[in-house]
Parts: sequence; C-alpha cells; structure tokens
Amino acid sequence: MNKSESKYFNTALKMNQALLAILEKKDFEYITIKEICEKAGVNRSTFYLHYQNTRELLDESILNIHKKFLSYFKDFQNFSVTEMKNNSPENLIFIKDDYLKPYLQFVSEHSKLFKTAVSQESIFNTRESFSKMFEHIFNPILACFNYPESERLYIIKFYVNGLIAIIMEWIENDCNETIEKIINIMKKCIFNLDNFKNLC
Repeated sequence: MNKSESKYFNTALKMNQALLAILEKKDFEYITIKEICEKAGVNRSTFYLHYQNTRELLDESILNIHKKFLSYFKDFQNFSVTEMKNNSPENLIFIKDDYLKPYLQFVSEHSKLFKTAVSQESIFNTRESFSKMFEHIFNPILACFNYPESERLYIIKFYVNGLIAIIMEWIENDCNETIEKIINIMKKCIFNLDNFKNLC
C-alpha cells in the first residue's frame, strides 16, 4: 500500500469509527453526514470522495466488523458442510470451548459494538446474517441430528436468542465474569446435568 492509498484507507477508517461511535447513542436514520465528519475530523468533501451517502458508509462498516469477527475464528474458516456431514453428531456441538472462547473474546473486546448491533439489528442486517448462518451451518448440523426440517428454525432461534441473552447480561455487568465462567453457564443452560458432566 503506497502513501496515498494508506491515507485514503486511514481516512475511511476514521469515518467508520466515527459512525460506530455515534450509533452507540443514536439511531442510524437520525445520523447526519455533518455529525460523522465532525466526529471523524474530516470535511464534507472528503466524505463524498469515499461514499455517496451514510448507508454506503454503514455497509462498509458492517463488512469490516464481519471481517474482524471472522479473524477470531482462524481455525474454523475452512470448516465446510461436507466436513459436517462426515462428522459424528458429538463433534458438531458448538457449545464447546473451542468455538465459544474466540466468540466471547470478540464480544469482550468489542462489547459496545456488540450491544449496538443487537439493539439496532435492522441496520446491522443481523436477520440476514442469521439466515445465511442457518442455511449454511445450523441447518446441516440439525440434519445430522435428524431433527425434522419443519422444527429446525424454531430450535435454532431458541438456541441463539438464549445465548445472546446471556451475553447481553454479561455486557451489562461490564464483562466482569471470566470467559470460562460464561461458557460454563451456557453449557448448563443448553445441556442437562448428565450431558454437561460428560462434556466437561
């Protein structure tokens, strides 16, 4: 990356960060370009060199969040549906330290961002992200467990919303509990005690 490209990238990053900071306190539809520019320390003409409107900036910000989130799961990026089908069901349980530690580490380090994404789910496209996850990950896993197709979406929504509730409570308490303790609480909620003992 040359000096000019680096400067362009850094300016865009400032505007990304400015938007996310404003989103912590204000709904997206009420955020103005003027506010973003003031927060980022750039002028209006600089904004329009990068983006046509605030929605375009938001889309880029969300894409960067997803990339950052995925970077916490380096060991699982090549985990394919084919591998799922070839695994035994006990290897497809995602309530395990290997999966939860990087996820909770990300939440702990970006708690304000996570809280904003949950509270403003419509603008962060969390429903669309969930749909893609369901189609490509959760649905094949539940098929391996022989769950009827008509029941799968209900089961996953219960599963995901329950875990998010635990995480939100953790965030409200400034992530004071250790990641290990939160993982154990999640396991206790998902599994009965006999199964939980076998997984520990």
